Amino acid sequence: MGQMKAARLHKIGTDFSIDEIEIPTLGPDDVLVKVEACGIIPNMKNVMQHYSEWFPFLPLPELPAIYGLDAAGIVADVGANVTTIKSGERVYVNPGVSCGNCHACRRGESINCDAFTFLGYFGFGARSREVFDRYDTAGFAEYMAAPASAIVKLPGNVSFEAAARLGYMGTAYSGLRKAGARAGTSAVISGATGTLGLGAVLLAKAMGVTKIFAVARDRTLLTRLQDLDPARIHTLSYGDEPLDEWVRGHTGGLGADIFVDAIGPGAPAQVSVDGINSLRRGGRYVDIGGMDEKLPLEMFRMMCFQISVLGSLWFTTAEGQDMMEMAAAGTLDLDGILDHVVYPLGEISAALEAVDRRKGGFTNVVIRHA
Repeated sequence: MGQMKAARLHKIGTDFSIDEIEIPTLGPDDVLVKVEACGIIPNMKNVMQHYSEWFPFLPLPELPAIYGLDAAGIVADVGANVTTIKSGERVYVNPGVSCGNCHACRRGESINCDAFTFLGYFGFGARSREVFDRYDTAGFAEYMAAPASAIVKLPGNVSFEAAARLGYMGTAYSGLRKAGARAGTSAVISGATGTLGLGAVLLAKAMGVTKIFAVARDRTLLTRLQDLDPARIHTLSYGDEPLDEWVRGHTGGLGADIFVDAIGPGAPAQVSVDGINSLRRGGRYVDIGGMDEKLPLEMFRMMCFQISVLGSLWFTTAEGQDMMEMAAAGTLDLDGILDHVVYPLGEISAALEAVDRRKGGFTNVVIRHA
C-alpha cells in the first residue's frame, strides 16, 4: 500500500524517531484513517518512560512502538465488510478496542473485556497483546488501521484539533452518564481546570446540569471557567473554605447529587473525601481521575446515606457519537474554548515538552500531520 512516516519509540526512556514504514493493511472489518491530528495527553511521557516499571501488569505495545492515543482524520479505505463508513468521511478513532467476541463484548460491555486495549497507549489484560498485534499503528503515524466499531463520525463544525481531545471528553461524559447527570441535578467537579475536569464541566453544562460546582486551585483558571456560564458554574479554590459547607450553602443545605473526581495520581485523598462529604443523601461519587492514595471511607455513613461509589474508565464509541451530536447541535463547543497548540510530527519531542508547560486544561497540544 505504500510508505508512511511514523514516530516510533525504539527503547524505553528514549525519544521518538521518525521512521518510514509500510501503511497498514486492512482486515475485512477494519477502516484505514489518514490521520490529520492527534492529541498529546499529559501522561504520555510517563507511559513511554516509566509504565513498564510502575505497572508491569499493563501491557505495552512491542518496540519499536507507535503511540498516539487520540487520533482524528479522514477515512482513506474500508474493509470488505464495512458498509456504513465511507472513504472521505471525517472521523475520530476511539482507541479503546476490545476483542469483540468474549462474554463481556457480547453483552455490550466492551470496556470490561479482558483484552480491552488503548491503541497507541497501553492495555489492561494479558489478551491485550492480541489487540496490539492486530492493530500496531496509532495517531503518531500518518495512517492507522482500526476496527469499524471504533469510528466516530465528526460534524463539520468540529475541527480535527478539537476532535483530538475526545478521549478526555468521552471519559468525563461516560462518568457523568453513569452518575445520572441531567437537567435539575447538581454536580461537584474536582480538578475542574485540568484536562479531564474541564471536559467534565463542559459536558455537565451541555447535559443540562443545573448547578456545577467547579473546584480547583488556580484562581485565574477558575475565573475563566466561571465566565463560560456565570449563572450555572460556581467556583471554589480548594482550601478557601470547607468544600461540603460551600456546596450545601448553594443547595439549600442538601448537598450535591454528583461528585466527579477528576484529580489524578499524586493528589491527596482528603480532596476526594471532602467531595464525598459534599454529597446529599443518595448522591453518587464517580472517579475518572485515578487518585492513587488509599481512600478512607466511613462505610456505615455511606450505607445510611445511600452514597454510591463508581469507577469509570473510558467511553464507548456510541457515547463518542453522542458528544458529536451535541457539538453539531451547538450545545458543546470545543473549538471556541480550547487553545490549540499545534506541532508537526517531526517536532514531536518539542510537543511533549509543551505538554509539561501547559497551564490547565484549556491548552490542547496536538500533532498535526501535513
